[in-house]
Amino acid sequence: MRPYPLTWLYVPGDRPEIVTKALVAGADVVVVDLEDAVAPDRKRYAREATAERLGTPQPIPVHVRVNALDSSWAAADLAAIAALPGVSGLRLPKVTAPAQITHVARATARSEGDAPALYALLESALGVEHAYAIATAHPILRGIALGEADLRADLGVRHDGGLDWSRSRVVVAARAAALPPPSQSVHPDIRDLEGLRSSCAHGRALGFLGRAAVHPRQLPVIERAYLPTEEEIEHAETILKAAQAHQGAQALPDGTFIDAAVVTQAHRTLSLAHRG
Repeated sequence: MRPYPLTWLYVPGDRPEIVTKALVAGADVVVVDLEDAVAPDRKRYAREATAERLGTPQPIPVHVRVNALDSSWAAADLAAIAALPGVSGLRLPKVTAPAQITHVARATARSEGDAPALYALLESALGVEHAYAIATAHPILRGIALGEADLRADLGVRHDGGLDWSRSRVVVAARAAALPPPSQSVHPDIRDLEGLRSSCAHGRALGFLGRAAVHPRQLPVIERAYLPTEEEIEHAETILKAAQAHQGAQALPDGTFIDAAVVTQAHRTLSLAHRG
């Protein structure tokens, strides 16, 4: 996986032909969904089709979102999916407590010690309240993120701004746990690319990095929104040149004050701009 994945494309697990197309759609990570995208009477088929499709290594990282851990399908999902060579991560929906992470970590441990990375989706008030405890539950947990549709319903939030506190809570929890910045939740209207662009700009300002998508047309919008602009790259290069020329705090001609924190951010900007 790229050190800075920006796009996570969700595809339904009961549509293996769509999974195949998604692998070449340009996403950094493909997420095969066995949960919300699959009707109850298609759960078994989705699991079996996914197991068959991911029985060999894949050209890009593929994660599988299993069903909620308290559902009747979760145990079978984990048993069928976790050990597949084509699966590099498991996304766990509706996580509310750290014990759920440790349980899945034990259940998916492989004999050679190589288990798929876990990613927790926080989709309720209780999950957000336990964000840091969940983020530090087990070393195999590699990321946390919000599931905003369920969270919006749980909180009774009517306007998008009502989720900003929860968003910031998850960003802070991830950082405090030394995890990567969370990716944004999906923008459900695949036709509203301008709204997606604006929402990504807001998410970036809050500290998110990248975003989940539900259609390939959203991928380039997300990537452009989260990659540094030419102006940002130029500014970062100016900061690093000044820092190399003169040790310690200083001010640039444009008034920018440079200290260690500003230099660190400049390094991150250039690393993201030149991600490989």
